[in-house]
Amino acid sequence: MGYTLPVFACASAIAALRYLHQDFTEDCVTVDLIKPPQKVNIPIEQIARINGQSALAITRSDPGEHLDITRNTPIWALVERKKLPQIPNSPNPQFPHTRYSSRIEIKGGEGIGIQINNEKQWAIYGYARELITQNLQPLLATDETIVITIILPEGRRLAQRTSNAAFGVVEGLSLLGTTGIVQPLTAASQLEKYQAELIAKAQEFDSLVFCLGENGVDLAPKLGINPQRIVKTANWIGSMLVTAGMHQVQSILLFGYHGKLIKLAGGIFHTHNHLADGRLEILTAYCAQAGLPKTQIQDIFACETTESALQILRHLDGQTGSSWVDLVYSAIAESIDQRSQAYIYKHIEQNVKVGSIVFDRQRKIIKKSFRSSKILEKLC
Repeated sequence: MGYTLPVFACASAIAALRYLHQDFTEDCVTVDLIKPPQKVNIPIEQIARINGQSALAITRSDPGEHLDITRNTPIWALVERKKLPQIPNSPNPQFPHTRYSSRIEIKGGEGIGIQINNEKQWAIYGYARELITQNLQPLLATDETIVITIILPEGRRLAQRTSNAAFGVVEGLSLLGTTGIVQPLTAASQLEKYQAELIAKAQEFDSLVFCLGENGVDLAPKLGINPQRIVKTANWIGSMLVTAGMHQVQSILLFGYHGKLIKLAGGIFHTHNHLADGRLEILTAYCAQAGLPKTQIQDIFACETTESALQILRHLDGQTGSSWVDLVYSAIAESIDQRSQAYIYKHIEQNVKVGSIVFDRQRKIIKKSFRSSKILEKLC
Protein backbone atom coordinates (compact mmCIF):
# COMPACT_ATOMS: atom_id res chain seq x y z
CA MET A 1 0.00 0.00 0.00
CA GLY A 2 1.29 3.47 -0.89
CA TYR A 3 0.62 6.84 0.72
CA THR A 4 0.21 10.34 -0.68
CA LEU A 5 2.71 13.17 -0.20
CA PRO A 6 0.71 14.88 2.59
CA VAL A 7 1.14 11.76 4.75
CA PHE A 8 4.94 11.90 4.55
CA ALA A 9 4.95 15.66 5.14
CA CYS A 10 2.82 15.10 8.22
CA ALA A 11 5.08 12.31 9.47
CA SER A 12 8.15 14.52 9.12
CA ALA A 13 6.41 17.29 11.07
CA ILE A 14 5.36 14.91 13.85
CA ALA A 15 8.90 13.59 14.20
CA ALA A 16 10.43 17.07 14.28
CA LEU A 17 8.03 18.30 16.96
CA ARG A 18 8.47 15.22 19.11
CA TYR A 19 12.24 15.58 18.78
CA LEU A 20 11.99 19.11 20.11
CA HIS A 21 9.97 17.69 23.02
CA GLN A 22 12.68 15.04 23.54
CA ASP A 23 10.00 12.45 22.90
CA PHE A 24 11.31 10.70 19.81
CA THR A 25 13.26 7.46 20.25
CA GLU A 26 11.86 5.22 17.50
CA ASP A 27 12.64 5.11 13.79
CA CYS A 28 9.04 5.77 12.71
CA VAL A 29 5.96 7.77 13.71
CA THR A 30 2.26 6.95 13.68
CA VAL A 31 0.04 9.08 11.44
CA ASP A 32 -3.75 9.14 11.66
CA LEU A 33 -4.79 9.32 7.99
CA ILE A 34 -8.27 10.65 8.91
CA LYS A 35 -9.38 9.78 5.38
CA PRO A 36 -9.63 6.81 5.59
CA PRO A 37 -9.93 6.58 9.40
CA GLN A 38 -6.87 4.44 10.11
CA LYS A 39 -3.40 4.82 11.59
CA VAL A 40 -0.19 3.90 9.80
CA ASN A 41 3.50 3.85 10.71
CA ILE A 42 5.81 5.97 8.53
CA PRO A 43 9.61 5.52 8.71
CA ILE A 44 11.72 8.57 9.56
CA GLU A 45 14.92 8.69 7.53
CA GLN A 46 16.78 11.52 9.30
CA ILE A 47 16.16 14.01 12.07
CA ALA A 48 18.19 16.83 13.60
CA ARG A 49 17.82 19.80 15.92
CA ILE A 50 18.59 23.12 14.21
CA ASN A 51 18.59 25.08 17.47
CA GLY A 52 16.76 25.04 20.76
CA GLN A 53 13.47 25.97 19.14
CA SER A 54 13.55 24.22 15.76
CA ALA A 55 14.16 20.78 14.30
CA LEU A 56 14.14 19.19 10.85
CA ALA A 57 12.92 15.68 9.99
CA ILE A 58 13.01 13.83 6.68
CA THR A 59 10.84 11.04 5.27
CA ARG A 60 10.93 9.52 1.81
CA SER A 61 7.89 9.15 -0.45
CA ASP A 62 6.59 5.64 -1.05
CA PRO A 63 3.52 5.49 -3.36
CA GLY A 64 3.46 1.69 -3.27
CA GLU A 65 2.83 -0.02 -6.60
CA HIS A 66 1.54 3.20 -8.15
CA LEU A 67 3.64 4.70 -10.96
CA ASP A 68 4.47 8.08 -9.46
CA ILE A 69 7.28 10.52 -10.21
CA THR A 70 7.62 11.29 -6.50
CA ARG A 71 8.75 7.78 -5.60
CA ASN A 72 11.72 7.94 -3.17
CA THR A 73 11.76 11.74 -3.15
CA PRO A 74 12.67 13.21 0.28
CA ILE A 75 10.08 15.26 2.17
CA TRP A 76 11.42 17.62 4.81
CA ALA A 77 9.52 19.35 7.60
CA LEU A 78 11.10 22.18 9.55
CA VAL A 79 9.23 22.80 12.81
CA GLU A 80 9.85 26.02 14.73
CA ARG A 81 8.14 26.47 18.06
CA LYS A 82 7.17 29.69 19.76
CA LYS A 83 5.60 30.69 23.01
CA LEU A 84 1.91 31.50 22.78
CA PRO A 85 1.51 35.12 23.92
CA GLN A 86 -0.92 36.04 26.63
CA ILE A 87 -4.07 37.29 24.90
CA PRO A 88 -5.91 40.00 26.84
CA ASN A 89 -9.53 39.43 27.81
CA SER A 90 -10.62 42.56 26.01
CA PRO A 91 -10.36 42.72 22.20
CA ASN A 92 -7.02 44.01 21.06
CA PRO A 93 -5.94 44.20 17.40
CA GLN A 94 -2.40 43.43 18.50
CA PHE A 95 -3.52 39.89 19.34
CA PRO A 96 -5.92 38.78 16.58
CA HIS A 97 -7.74 35.66 17.76
CA THR A 98 -7.66 33.96 14.37
CA ARG A 99 -3.86 33.97 14.33
CA TYR A 100 -3.73 31.46 17.18
CA SER A 101 -6.99 29.60 16.60
CA SER A 102 -5.15 26.47 15.49
CA ARG A 103 -1.72 27.38 16.96
CA ILE A 104 -0.22 25.80 13.86
CA GLU A 105 0.96 27.73 10.82
CA ILE A 106 1.79 25.70 7.71
CA LYS A 107 4.06 27.14 5.05
CA GLY A 108 5.72 25.99 1.85
CA GLY A 109 9.43 26.00 1.31
CA GLU A 110 11.70 25.08 -1.59
CA GLY A 111 10.01 22.71 -4.03
CA ILE A 112 6.44 23.41 -2.91
CA GLY A 113 4.48 24.96 -5.76
CA ILE A 114 2.89 28.40 -5.77
CA GLN A 115 -0.69 28.99 -6.96
CA ILE A 116 -0.40 31.88 -9.40
CA ASN A 117 -4.20 32.06 -9.72
CA ASN A 118 -4.78 32.23 -5.98
CA GLU A 119 -2.80 35.22 -4.70
CA LYS A 120 0.41 33.17 -4.97
CA GLN A 121 -0.50 30.98 -2.01
CA TRP A 122 1.41 27.78 -1.40
CA ALA A 123 -0.02 24.73 -3.17
CA ILE A 124 -0.80 23.01 0.12
CA TYR A 125 -4.44 22.00 -0.12
CA GLY A 126 -7.25 21.14 2.27
CA TYR A 127 -6.51 17.52 3.09
CA ALA A 128 -2.81 18.18 3.72
CA ARG A 129 -3.61 21.04 6.09
CA GLU A 130 -6.29 19.04 7.89
CA LEU A 131 -4.00 16.03 8.24
CA ILE A 132 -1.08 18.01 9.65
CA THR A 133 -3.21 20.13 11.97
CA GLN A 134 -5.19 17.25 13.47
CA ASN A 135 -2.11 15.08 14.01
CA LEU A 136 0.04 17.80 15.58
CA GLN A 137 -2.52 19.77 17.59
CA PRO A 138 -2.65 17.15 20.40
CA LEU A 139 1.17 17.19 20.66
CA LEU A 140 1.44 20.91 21.44
CA ALA A 141 2.33 22.11 24.91
CA THR A 142 -0.25 24.40 26.48
CA ASP A 143 1.81 27.56 25.85
CA GLU A 144 3.17 26.54 22.46
CA THR A 145 2.51 27.53 18.85
CA ILE A 146 4.49 26.25 15.90
CA VAL A 147 5.38 27.12 12.32
CA ILE A 148 5.78 24.14 9.98
CA THR A 149 7.64 24.60 6.70
CA ILE A 150 7.31 21.73 4.22
CA ILE A 151 10.24 21.38 1.83
CA LEU A 152 10.60 19.18 -1.26
CA PRO A 153 14.25 19.51 -2.35
CA GLU A 154 13.53 17.81 -5.68
CA GLY A 155 10.11 19.40 -6.14
CA ARG A 156 11.07 22.09 -8.61
CA ARG A 157 12.79 19.55 -10.90
CA LEU A 158 10.00 16.98 -10.66
CA ALA A 159 7.35 19.61 -11.38
CA GLN A 160 8.74 19.99 -14.88
CA ARG A 161 7.49 16.46 -15.60
CA THR A 162 3.91 17.27 -14.55
CA SER A 163 1.05 19.38 -15.89
CA ASN A 164 1.02 21.54 -12.74
CA ALA A 165 1.85 24.71 -14.67
CA ALA A 166 -1.19 24.11 -16.88
CA PHE A 167 -3.33 24.55 -13.77
CA GLY A 168 -1.53 27.56 -12.38
CA VAL A 169 0.92 25.87 -10.00
CA VAL A 170 4.54 26.85 -10.63
CA GLU A 171 7.99 26.37 -9.10
CA GLY A 172 7.21 23.04 -7.47
CA LEU A 173 4.81 20.24 -6.63
CA SER A 174 1.45 20.38 -4.88
CA LEU A 175 0.52 18.73 -1.60
CA LEU A 176 -2.73 17.63 -3.18
CA GLY A 177 -5.16 14.83 -2.48
CA THR A 178 -8.31 13.93 -0.63
CA THR A 179 -7.06 10.75 1.05
CA GLY A 180 -3.90 9.39 2.60
CA ILE A 181 -3.81 6.26 0.47
CA VAL A 182 -2.62 6.45 -3.12
CA GLN A 183 -5.33 5.60 -5.60
CA PRO A 184 -3.47 4.41 -8.72
CA LEU A 185 -5.29 5.78 -11.73
CA THR A 186 -3.89 3.03 -13.94
CA ALA A 187 -5.31 0.18 -11.87
CA ALA A 188 -8.40 -1.75 -12.92
CA SER A 189 -9.70 -1.59 -9.33
CA GLN A 190 -9.77 2.20 -9.52
CA LEU A 191 -11.76 2.11 -12.74
CA GLU A 192 -14.22 -0.23 -11.04
CA LYS A 193 -14.58 2.27 -8.21
CA TYR A 194 -15.36 5.09 -10.63
CA GLN A 195 -17.82 2.89 -12.52
CA ALA A 196 -19.59 1.94 -9.29
CA GLU A 197 -19.99 5.64 -8.43
CA LEU A 198 -21.32 6.31 -11.93
CA ILE A 199 -23.85 3.47 -11.74
CA ALA A 200 -25.13 4.71 -8.39
CA LYS A 201 -25.62 8.22 -9.77
CA ALA A 202 -27.21 6.89 -12.97
CA GLN A 203 -29.99 5.43 -10.81
CA GLU A 204 -30.77 8.93 -9.56
CA PHE A 205 -30.04 11.15 -12.58
CA ASP A 206 -30.43 10.67 -16.33
CA SER A 207 -27.96 13.49 -17.08
CA LEU A 208 -24.43 13.51 -15.65
CA VAL A 209 -21.25 15.57 -15.77
CA PHE A 210 -17.92 13.84 -16.44
CA CYS A 211 -14.81 15.54 -15.03
CA LEU A 212 -11.36 14.17 -15.79
CA GLY A 213 -9.62 15.68 -12.77
CA GLU A 214 -9.88 17.75 -9.61
CA ASN A 215 -9.88 21.07 -11.45
CA GLY A 216 -13.08 20.17 -13.26
CA VAL A 217 -14.64 18.77 -10.08
CA ASP A 218 -13.89 22.06 -8.33
CA LEU A 219 -14.97 24.34 -11.18
CA ALA A 220 -18.20 22.65 -12.33
CA PRO A 221 -20.31 23.60 -9.27
CA LYS A 222 -19.35 27.25 -9.87
CA LEU A 223 -21.35 27.03 -13.09
CA GLY A 224 -24.42 26.05 -11.09
CA ILE A 225 -24.04 22.31 -11.63
CA ASN A 226 -25.33 20.08 -8.84
CA PRO A 227 -22.23 18.37 -7.36
CA GLN A 228 -24.25 15.17 -7.00
CA ARG A 229 -24.35 14.90 -10.79
CA ILE A 230 -20.55 15.06 -11.12
CA VAL A 231 -18.61 11.88 -11.86
CA LYS A 232 -14.82 11.78 -11.92
CA THR A 233 -13.47 9.71 -14.82
CA ALA A 234 -9.69 10.20 -14.66
CA ASN A 235 -8.26 8.89 -17.93
CA TRP A 236 -10.93 6.22 -18.59
CA ILE A 237 -13.32 8.37 -20.57
CA GLY A 238 -14.20 5.70 -23.12
CA SER A 239 -15.04 3.05 -20.53
CA MET A 240 -17.03 5.53 -18.47
CA LEU A 241 -19.02 6.72 -21.50
CA VAL A 242 -19.99 3.16 -22.36
CA THR A 243 -20.88 2.37 -18.75
CA ALA A 244 -23.14 5.42 -18.65
CA GLY A 245 -24.91 4.32 -21.82
CA MET A 246 -25.40 0.81 -20.45
CA HIS A 247 -27.19 2.28 -17.42
CA GLN A 248 -29.61 4.46 -19.37
CA VAL A 249 -27.94 7.82 -18.89
CA GLN A 250 -29.55 10.06 -21.52
CA SER A 251 -27.02 12.89 -21.70
CA ILE A 252 -23.45 13.55 -20.59
CA LEU A 253 -21.55 16.81 -20.24
CA LEU A 254 -17.79 16.38 -20.65
CA PHE A 255 -16.04 19.07 -18.67
CA GLY A 256 -12.27 19.30 -18.66
CA TYR A 257 -8.94 20.85 -19.47
CA HIS A 258 -8.47 21.31 -23.20
CA GLY A 259 -5.09 19.56 -23.14
CA LYS A 260 -6.87 16.35 -22.13
CA LEU A 261 -10.26 16.52 -23.83
CA ILE A 262 -8.67 17.39 -27.17
CA LYS A 263 -7.54 13.77 -27.43
CA LEU A 264 -11.16 12.71 -27.91
CA ALA A 265 -11.32 14.88 -31.02
CA GLY A 266 -8.59 12.60 -32.39
CA GLY A 267 -10.38 9.40 -31.41
CA ILE A 268 -8.27 8.70 -28.30
CA PHE A 269 -10.57 7.58 -25.48
CA HIS A 270 -8.02 6.57 -22.87
CA THR A 271 -6.20 9.81 -22.21
CA HIS A 272 -3.19 8.71 -20.14
CA ASN A 273 0.02 9.97 -21.74
CA HIS A 274 1.67 6.58 -21.35
CA LEU A 275 -0.85 5.09 -23.78
CA ALA A 276 -1.35 7.86 -26.33
CA ASP A 277 -0.66 11.53 -26.72
CA GLY A 278 -1.06 13.33 -30.05
CA ARG A 279 -2.50 16.50 -28.52
CA LEU A 280 -0.46 18.92 -30.61
CA GLU A 281 -0.89 16.83 -33.74
CA ILE A 282 -4.66 16.95 -33.26
CA LEU A 283 -4.68 20.68 -32.58
CA THR A 284 -2.45 21.31 -35.60
CA ALA A 285 -4.80 19.32 -37.84
CA TYR A 286 -7.83 21.34 -36.73
CA CYS A 287 -5.91 24.59 -37.21
CA ALA A 288 -5.08 23.52 -40.78
CA GLN A 289 -8.69 22.54 -41.41
CA ALA A 290 -9.81 25.98 -40.19
CA GLY A 291 -7.46 27.65 -42.70
CA LEU A 292 -4.79 28.97 -40.33
CA PRO A 293 -1.79 30.31 -42.30
CA LYS A 294 1.11 27.91 -42.79
CA THR A 295 3.56 29.86 -40.62
CA GLN A 296 1.23 29.76 -37.61
CA ILE A 297 0.46 26.09 -38.22
CA GLN A 298 4.17 25.36 -38.01
CA ASP A 299 4.41 27.40 -34.81
CA ILE A 300 1.51 25.45 -33.30
CA PHE A 301 3.08 22.12 -34.19
CA ALA A 302 6.41 23.18 -32.65
CA CYS A 303 4.87 24.07 -29.27
CA GLU A 304 5.66 22.00 -26.21
CA THR A 305 2.13 22.20 -24.77
CA THR A 306 -1.41 22.81 -25.95
CA GLU A 307 -1.55 25.75 -23.55
CA SER A 308 1.30 27.55 -25.34
CA ALA A 309 -0.36 26.74 -28.68
CA LEU A 310 -3.61 28.29 -27.42
CA GLN A 311 -1.68 31.44 -26.51
CA ILE A 312 -0.40 31.69 -30.10
CA LEU A 313 -3.97 31.65 -31.38
CA ARG A 314 -5.07 34.21 -28.80
CA HIS A 315 -2.15 36.48 -29.62
CA LEU A 316 -2.98 36.26 -33.33
CA ASP A 317 -6.61 37.15 -32.62
CA GLY A 318 -5.54 40.10 -30.53
CA GLN A 319 -3.20 41.42 -33.20
CA THR A 320 -5.40 40.94 -36.25
CA GLY A 321 -8.96 40.98 -34.92
CA SER A 322 -9.43 37.40 -36.17
CA SER A 323 -11.35 34.64 -34.37
CA TRP A 324 -9.05 31.63 -34.71
CA VAL A 325 -9.60 30.45 -31.14
CA ASP A 326 -13.35 30.30 -31.67
CA LEU A 327 -13.07 28.69 -35.11
CA VAL A 328 -10.58 26.02 -34.08
CA TYR A 329 -12.07 25.15 -30.71
CA SER A 330 -15.63 25.15 -32.06
CA ALA A 331 -14.57 22.44 -34.49
CA ILE A 332 -12.71 20.55 -31.75
CA ALA A 333 -15.66 20.68 -29.33
CA GLU A 334 -18.12 19.52 -31.99
CA SER A 335 -15.78 16.67 -32.91
CA ILE A 336 -15.47 15.64 -29.25
CA ASP A 337 -19.26 15.44 -29.05
CA GLN A 338 -19.71 13.50 -32.26
CA ARG A 339 -16.89 11.05 -31.65
CA SER A 340 -18.06 10.41 -28.07
CA GLN A 341 -21.60 9.67 -29.19
CA ALA A 342 -20.29 7.41 -31.94
CA TYR A 343 -18.00 5.63 -29.46
CA ILE A 344 -20.93 4.77 -27.21
CA TYR A 345 -23.10 3.62 -30.10
CA LYS A 346 -20.31 1.49 -31.55
CA HIS A 347 -19.99 -0.49 -28.33
CA ILE A 348 -23.60 -0.82 -27.11
CA GLU A 349 -25.82 0.65 -29.86
CA GLN A 350 -27.26 3.25 -27.50
CA ASN A 351 -27.86 6.87 -28.45
CA VAL A 352 -26.57 9.18 -25.72
CA LYS A 353 -26.31 12.94 -26.12
CA VAL A 354 -22.81 14.23 -25.33
CA GLY A 355 -21.74 17.84 -25.02
CA SER A 356 -18.34 19.24 -24.12
CA ILE A 357 -16.91 22.28 -22.35
CA VAL A 358 -13.16 22.90 -22.41
CA PHE A 359 -11.23 25.28 -20.17
CA ASP A 360 -7.66 26.59 -20.03
CA ARG A 361 -5.05 26.58 -17.27
CA GLN A 362 -6.60 29.71 -15.77
CA ARG A 363 -9.83 27.72 -15.42
CA LYS A 364 -11.46 30.00 -17.96
CA ILE A 365 -13.82 28.37 -20.42
CA ILE A 366 -12.47 28.36 -23.97
CA LYS A 367 -15.50 26.87 -25.71
CA LYS A 368 -18.87 25.31 -25.07
CA SER A 369 -20.19 23.04 -27.80
CA PHE A 370 -23.74 23.54 -29.06
CA ARG A 371 -24.90 20.34 -27.37
CA SER A 372 -23.25 21.28 -24.09
CA SER A 373 -25.30 24.47 -23.86
CA LYS A 374 -28.51 22.45 -24.15
CA ILE A 375 -27.35 19.90 -21.59
CA LEU A 376 -26.16 22.63 -19.23
CA GLU A 377 -29.63 24.21 -19.27
CA LYS A 378 -31.05 20.94 -18.02
CA LEU A 379 -28.35 20.45 -15.39
CA CYS A 380 -28.74 23.92 -13.92
